Amino acid sequence: MLILGIDTSCDETACAVVGKGFRVLSEATRTQDEHKAFGGVVPELAARAHIRLLPRLAELSLGRAGVSWRDLDGIAVTLGPGLPGALMVGVVFAKTAAQALKLPFIGVNHLEGHIFSALLTQRIEPPFLALIASGGHTDLVQVKALGHYRVLARTRDDAVGECFDKVARILGLGYPGGPQIERLARDGNPDFHEFPVPRMEELGFSYSGLKTSFLYYTIRQGPGFVAENLPHICASFQKAAFRQLIEVCSRGIELTGVKKLAVVGGVSVNSALREMFLKEFGEEVFFPDPRYSTDNGAMIAGAGLFRLENGFYSPMSVGVYPNWEL
Repeated sequence: MLILGIDTSCDETACAVVGKGFRVLSEATRTQDEHKAFGGVVPELAARAHIRLLPRLAELSLGRAGVSWRDLDGIAVTLGPGLPGALMVGVVFAKTAAQALKLPFIGVNHLEGHIFSALLTQRIEPPFLALIASGGHTDLVQVKALGHYRVLARTRDDAVGECFDKVARILGLGYPGGPQIERLARDGNPDFHEFPVPRMEELGFSYSGLKTSFLYYTIRQGPGFVAENLPHICASFQKAAFRQLIEVCSRGIELTGVKKLAVVGGVSVNSALREMFLKEFGEEVFFPDPRYSTDNGAMIAGAGLFRLENGFYSPMSVGVYPNWEL
């Protein structure tokens, strides 16, 4: 069974072909660098870029897999969450191809796709917990079985990746902020300054307090001090941001009794995060291959393959769901 997966939820145009057993046969992804000049993703530019790039990337993905459109058994695409216009480009393309080829059309939740990203290169038997840490979401999910989820915690305000972008903006590092902060933090001392790690009574995440604390700290210290100690400040911020993720995951493990933990989403590619989680949870923690941590077509194809194998596919009348929760 072969599935073409498509993701156009934000600023990556991504396609991949995945076969039985979640075997990735090919992938083709293009990150839209044109947003850097604006300090963030411009929705209209993202949608226009998807229109331009998607047909070529779909053909490229099929070519790399050595298959044709006629060899496919289904087409999977992200329905949400994401930017409305960007999502619509992928969905219209996928529907058109599915109708023309008389193939099943499978709509996928982008967050579920991230969970499947951890299964593309390794075997993780449910039940397990999944921490989805990205620019738009920070969720802790109990995976009772594939397709059956219980959300244990969500962010109350900013997502962890969003916090990284805002802190990078405060420091004048540009967009996207995560890679810039990680690069600087490699040469820094994470114990240079202790930023606050909130602990809420109810299970959940909150990053607005850390962002505000960081802003006031840089104002108090002044630009000269910040410039001189930038690696240490970035490392200290990273430590606080990831410490909160670890503490909420620890509470989730205690609450459910489920010890296996998959850490997925764009933030999971950070090497300091992986080191901290491995130190805390040892062999019970799993990560996707770094190339599948950020948005990609393979994770959507994997989720679509699972759904199709279990008899689930979407009607052609389905729309996009920009705020779709898991």
